[in-house]
Amino acid sequence: MTDTTTTTTSLNKFEKFKAEKDGLAIKSEIEKFAALGWEAMNEIDREHRLKWVGVFFRPVTPGKFMMRLRMPNGILTSSQMRVLAQVVQRYGDEGSADITTRQNIQLRGIRIEDLPDIFNRFDAVGLTSVQSGMDNVRNITGDPVAGLDGDELYDTRELVQQIQDMLTNKGEGNPEFSNLPRKFNIAIAGGRDNSVHAEINDLAFVPAFQEGSGEQSPTHQKVFGFNILVGGFFSAKRCEAAIPLNAWVAPEDVVAVCRAVLEVFRDHGPRANRQKSRLMWLIDEWGLDKFRKEVESRLGKSLLPAAAKDEIDWEKRDHIGVYKQKQAGLNYAGLHIPVGRLYGEDMFEIARLAEVYGTDEIRFTVEQNIVIPNISDLRLATFLTEPLLERFSIDPGLLTRSLVSCTGAQFCNFALIETKNRALAMIKALEEDLIFTHPVRIHWTGCPNSCGQPQVADIGLMGTKTRKNGKTLEGVDIYMGGKVGKDAHLGTCITKGIPCEDLQPILQDLLIKNFGAKLKQEVLVVGS
Repeated sequence: MTDTTTTTTSLNKFEKFKAEKDGLAIKSEIEKFAALGWEAMNEIDREHRLKWVGVFFRPVTPGKFMMRLRMPNGILTSSQMRVLAQVVQRYGDEGSADITTRQNIQLRGIRIEDLPDIFNRFDAVGLTSVQSGMDNVRNITGDPVAGLDGDELYDTRELVQQIQDMLTNKGEGNPEFSNLPRKFNIAIAGGRDNSVHAEINDLAFVPAFQEGSGEQSPTHQKVFGFNILVGGFFSAKRCEAAIPLNAWVAPEDVVAVCRAVLEVFRDHGPRANRQKSRLMWLIDEWGLDKFRKEVESRLGKSLLPAAAKDEIDWEKRDHIGVYKQKQAGLNYAGLHIPVGRLYGEDMFEIARLAEVYGTDEIRFTVEQNIVIPNISDLRLATFLTEPLLERFSIDPGLLTRSLVSCTGAQFCNFALIETKNRALAMIKALEEDLIFTHPVRIHWTGCPNSCGQPQVADIGLMGTKTRKNGKTLEGVDIYMGGKVGKDAHLGTCITKGIPCEDLQPILQDLLIKNFGAKLKQEVLVVGS
């Protein structure tokens, strides 16, 4: 690894404490912290280094930490879900879990004194939270119906797991990649509908066929692989969609390409200003050609030019509902989880459903929902009568099914507004007043960090503070025009500083004028 921290005087505070002690060193100190208690901990250890093992201090809930796992491709087992349920149930009303927009899960209410027991429980069922925060590669996303979808082009599960194993030393922690200039997101798309939102990742692989020639394909048949996108990210400073690297890679080289890109970013990425430290800033500085050549140098061979077109040619699917699998006689069911929020009892019940009706497998989607695969035709009718499906519906309203929200001010100190509960209440009110002909994707995020991804939504709502009648109120900036699936692109801000208390009629007007919604009262009058 190239030394990127030759002097400490020019480093920002984050680079200084990383230079003083590698974040992964915290692993050996968990027992000590549990005995000390959170208030006695060194501030840097408590508020920053714990993130290397997925434990996050939250000033809005002092003493109650958030814990983020790693769920490659968003897949876990019933036994793993039960362990997570046991952990959050211990904390009563303060314990809950949120499915994230990276097919991951975050646990809330965690106490420092319980960490040794929690980590032991995780180890017993093959769970890890290592390198899930700070300047590490975040959860690697893949197609949520990988291996199930009869129309898929590639089953992403094994590749995603191989990348995770490489990055984290199979969950033990890997100091090679534990000190990046900033966080880093990787996604692999295996189907035609871009279910991973490839364009918002630092590094993404989208399916594409090359015209084969020579040894690669002597019969000139098309060869499957991936076009590479780089540089996508959201931050308070800047939001950019990923751009083509003009490179194509065969599946067997994807892990090596990930390693090469990360080595270049690790060793050359900017570290002076954390607001300008994501991969795209390096690409801006170097230019795409120099960046690609450096990646090829690390890879040890040239990359083929990108295929002329990729295979992302479907509109985005949300996987809510019941669908036939490629395996005869089997189905997967997509359950809508309102704004991704789960409690211990919910998690136990989801684990039971996956065990009784499926094959012990549960999957998360980037829309914060759950997929239970491998439900037989013979068991499907009984599955659909389960009481849990009344709350976690397979057929929610057309606004409800596409609602996404970040954590919000309830648990996150960065959030400027409450999001999840407000989002649910507002969507319910809008669905009571309006009739829709198709889903409309509304995303809420509590601050400009954009964890709720408002820039990819039909209507995006970003939390802010605003003034009304001389008072400071919670408000939103409104984004529109985000597109996912084929021809994906980011939306733009159309208006700023709308008080949340005034938002519902504005949203109603936008839905009527731009998305074909109609007032129920008007429809009733016409019908009569």
